[in-house]
Amino acid sequence: MAETHAQLVRPSATYQDLEALPENLVGEIIAGELIASPRPNPWHVNITGEVYIDLGALFKRGDGGPGGWIILVEPELHLGEDVMVPDLAGWRRERLPDLPSTASVDLAPDWVCEVLSPSTALYDRATKLPRYGRHGVGHLWLIDPRLHSLEVFELREGRWTLLGVYAGDKGVRAPPFDAVELDMTRWWTA
Repeated sequence: MAETHAQLVRPSATYQDLEALPENLVGEIIAGELIASPRPNPWHVNITGEVYIDLGALFKRGDGGPGGWIILVEPELHLGEDVMVPDLAGWRRERLPDLPSTASVDLAPDWVCEVLSPSTALYDRATKLPRYGRHGVGHLWLIDPRLHSLEVFELREGRWTLLGVYAGDKGVRAPPFDAVELDMTRWWTA
């Protein structure tokens, strides 16, 4: 797996700074700082897609699952001063019945998922995780492709609580999608 590298581009950033980034970079503004990372590598994209396929069928469309969710790949979230781009995000339909017509969503998701890369794992954990909590995201998943693992967190009284760490060779029922068992072994294959 090729690594991607997150890099601080500019403090005191504006949205115009974000728009000026080259197309091959994913930009975010967190606590006023512009962070730019290369587009994810193919393994990262593949795992994100596999998780989306599983959750989309069961929880978005309701094929063999309960439905009731909107799930998006790499949505641009405008949460207060922060502009964040998680790998996946989901909203319960009662909170977001329709997709906005804008390029961004300004309602905090009910769930986000970050697929960790060796060079961005610390950024995802130390910078993004607390910001998601600050904005009231209720559930967060961290998927580690190298370890074939899933860490599941829930926001309780403003703090992230680790609900479980799951190995990639087992079925998993992970909140908020614990109504159906997911087969994580599919996530690790190309």
